[in-house]
Amino acid sequence: MIDARWQRLAEVLVHHSVRVQPGERVLVEAFDMPPEFVALLSRTLTQAGGVPIVDMKSSIVLRTLYQHASEEQIRFIAGLERTRMEGVQGYIGLRGTPNFAEMSDVPAEKMKLVRQLWWTPVHQEVRVPKTKWVVLRWPTVGMAQAANMSTEAFEDFYFRVCTLDYARMERAVQPLVELMQRTREVHIKGPGTDLRFSIEGIGVVPCFGLRNIPDGECFTCPVRDSVEGEITINTSSVYEGNLYRDIRLRLHRGKIVEATCADDGDRPGAGNPRKLNTILDTDEGARYIGEWSLGFNPYILYPMNDTLFDEKIAGSFHFTPGNAYQEADNGNRSSVHWDLVVIQRPEYGGGEIYFDGRLVRKDGLFVLPELQGLNPDQLR
Repeated sequence: MIDARWQRLAEVLVHHSVRVQPGERVLVEAFDMPPEFVALLSRTLTQAGGVPIVDMKSSIVLRTLYQHASEEQIRFIAGLERTRMEGVQGYIGLRGTPNFAEMSDVPAEKMKLVRQLWWTPVHQEVRVPKTKWVVLRWPTVGMAQAANMSTEAFEDFYFRVCTLDYARMERAVQPLVELMQRTREVHIKGPGTDLRFSIEGIGVVPCFGLRNIPDGECFTCPVRDSVEGEITINTSSVYEGNLYRDIRLRLHRGKIVEATCADDGDRPGAGNPRKLNTILDTDEGARYIGEWSLGFNPYILYPMNDTLFDEKIAGSFHFTPGNAYQEADNGNRSSVHWDLVVIQRPEYGGGEIYFDGRLVRKDGLFVLPELQGLNPDQLR
């Protein structure tokens, strides 16, 4: 018997996120996923009139491929996948990888080739700007462990988070969108953070289940050369299988001129300042900011080293070195896009966000009456 929660999630993906129309081709790219859910999703797409194109992948197989692939081989695979992506109208990415460190021992130069020659032409250049897409993490034992929860409790949490009332969130976020569209300067203050930048003339994008599941954010992007100050990231962050802690950035004229973090050694899976700066030196755009976003999912309160969840934490914001999205574009281009999350609730040290000198959020709660519908007690 199919879990009723699976069916509800499949319906959210098909009818709310991708909003499939009759005859539309939808690529389902499933990494380490239960075949039963992929089959259910394919059936739900077909019942909605869509044409599912299903690709099952394994992170263990991909790790070996990344370790040994030549540049010519990566270019060839990317060419095939780009052609396929250009032929679909929708994309559902399902990620059930049980081990976030699976790619930690892939050489950095190989991961750079994958980013630049495979990920960028297929996903950044085609999937993101030209399809109706959504990506989803699947609950695993590893995620439950990262969240310090039992497997059963984490599954209950997961399905509650992923199938919340996104229509209510869509209504509640509109006043924030309008305010951000009128805002010139943002000022962020908190422990180890004093940051100013302009968002004037940049697009504002509310996220309520159309692109990510779970969801709950509203993003824009700093004017490329406007960022000044310093920021301390008070959550850990996994990038390409390595865990980074205590990241601190100093920016001048939009560029990251100093970047430090905890030095956990050179072993696979460990972050250190050398690896951090290698990522930021990937290309010119990696040291500039491509996104800034406010998170407000009412059920996600604590980090679990999974960006798709952590960037939606209630009372958080994330700050992103690397590529800018076309919907909120400052012109920055990079094969890197790394969301770094800061939580501003009191138990994480608090903090304040000002728009044109006016206090908008304090210690993780929106203070303006028109924005209080985004606070957790209103969205649950």
